[in-house]
Amino acid sequence: MIDIVRIDSGFTRWDELLALIVSSFSYMDDIIDPPSSAHRLTLASLAQKTSEEIAFVAIEDGKLLGCVFLRPEPTCLYVGKLAVAPGLQRKGIGRRLLDVTEKTAQDLDLSALRLETRIELIGNHTTFGRWGFHKTAEKSHPGFDRITFIEMRKALERLPA
Repeated sequence: MIDIVRIDSGFTRWDELLALIVSSFSYMDDIIDPPSSAHRLTLASLAQKTSEEIAFVAIEDGKLLGCVFLRPEPTCLYVGKLAVAPGLQRKGIGRRLLDVTEKTAQDLDLSALRLETRIELIGNHTTFGRWGFHKTAEKSHPGFDRITFIEMRKALERLPA
C-alpha cells in the first residue's frame, strides 16, 4: 500500500530524498539544456526548500517512491520537482501525488495548478495533458534566445463551501 505523507519537521531522510530526485531527473541529462536544477540541489538546500514549500512523499514498505514540492502563488499552486523513482514510473504514483496536490490547492482555496516542463520533454507534455493540464506559455531561461520550457496550467473545480 502506497502512502502519501506530508514532509514535516520530523523528516530525516534527506539523503534518500535527494537521491530519488536526482535519479528520477537523470534521464534528462543528455536531452535538455540548460541542465536540470535538480543537479544544484544539496542536502541543505533540499531541507530549506522543504521548509519554504509544501512537500509530500510517496512511501511503500518504508521506501521512498516519489515526491512533489508545492508553492502557493497568488492565483494558483505551483507544482515542482514531481519525481517518481526510475522503474516505478507509469504505475500511478505520479497521479497519486497529483491528487494530493489538487486537494492541497483546493484546501488553500486556489483554483488552478501551474507547472513548468522543458520544451524537449514531449512525453511530459503528453502526460500532463492527459492529467488535464494545458500549455499556457512558452518561455526561455536567462541567457537563452530560444524557448527552453513551457508553462502548463490545470483549472480546478471549486469545492462547495
